[in-house]
Amino acid sequence: MTKRWVFLSALACLGGGCGDRSPPAPEPEKYQWLLPEGFPTPVVPADNPMTEAKVQLGRRLFYDKRLSLNGTQSCASCHEQARAFTDGRQHGLGSTGELHRRNAMGLTNIAYATSFTWANPSLTSLEVQALSPLLGKEPVELGFGDREEELLARLRADPDLSARFAEAFPEEAEPVSMVSLTRALASFERTLISGNSPYDQYLAGNTKALSPAARRGMELFFSERLECNHCHLGFNFQDAVTYEGGPEPLILFHNTGLYNEDGMGAYPAMDPGIIELTGRPEDMGSFRASSLRNVALTAPYMHDGSIATLSEVLDHYAAGGRAHALDSSSVSPLRSGFVRGFTLTPEEKADVLAFLDSLTDTGFLKDPRFADPALHP
Repeated sequence: MTKRWVFLSALACLGGGCGDRSPPAPEPEKYQWLLPEGFPTPVVPADNPMTEAKVQLGRRLFYDKRLSLNGTQSCASCHEQARAFTDGRQHGLGSTGELHRRNAMGLTNIAYATSFTWANPSLTSLEVQALSPLLGKEPVELGFGDREEELLARLRADPDLSARFAEAFPEEAEPVSMVSLTRALASFERTLISGNSPYDQYLAGNTKALSPAARRGMELFFSERLECNHCHLGFNFQDAVTYEGGPEPLILFHNTGLYNEDGMGAYPAMDPGIIELTGRPEDMGSFRASSLRNVALTAPYMHDGSIATLSEVLDHYAAGGRAHALDSSSVSPLRSGFVRGFTLTPEEKADVLAFLDSLTDTGFLKDPRFADPALHP
């Protein structure tokens, strides 16, 4: 039996089965979630499992200005960590200087979102969403529309970056591709999880984490009097979330009565909401509700950045919408039933603002895991 085993082994070597065969590539290291207390595990696509190599590659790509055709912008140009991954502008600004019609959405806790962008119910994947800034033409963001091969050639020309792609995607014959690029970006974006604000610390048992004013504001925020928590609820202060073991994800959009140009609920023709895609009259003015995590840092507000401060946002909802109605006494027939208006004393308004401030997670804003690797290797 021993001689037979040796003979078969030698035969296998002659066929290339021994000696000259490289060891199999090591399995990529799985990503270890560091989730805040009480936060569920995000849903991850089966065809893009989280690995540390993908996350680190995605982080490098997120800050790489070579992802814009003219080399002037990266993803981080419109999503700054210090601003909770927003940009502080009323309207987004593309790499070619084109001013966008919408405010740049924040990426805080984007792993839990059920849809992406302000008003696209069909865009439900971070991987697919990443193609919009890279290749989109209306508006132009990073500017590689119809020039994908030029982008890929640029990335392949960097030996270090090519090696990182190969490490992150060892099963791919050509690791540097649009698929792997968007999968890496999406993997990094899923790690941008914030959940250690004073409010969270208070929930965890630190009764001193919230000031008396913030505690009073919290009670008002969650009261039926203000109705805030119907659209901004749960661990992410957002009505449409998805996570492992959670309920069937919902994709929700709302009309907050921001505009009423004709007394019938019309929004400006340049951006009327998801009606552009659905064609349904009742969808006029409907946009996605954002998470309120780090909301004190994400001004200006609303889909078009038309409200400058949180104080003015409260004024808008206290008035039952109508921030930009031609007739301030008219109520849009398309306005959400949760936007009914309310009255706040100056002291109560200050309390609500104190509570919203308490949703700021300063550690998230400075976490080196999410920072530019050129500054924090």
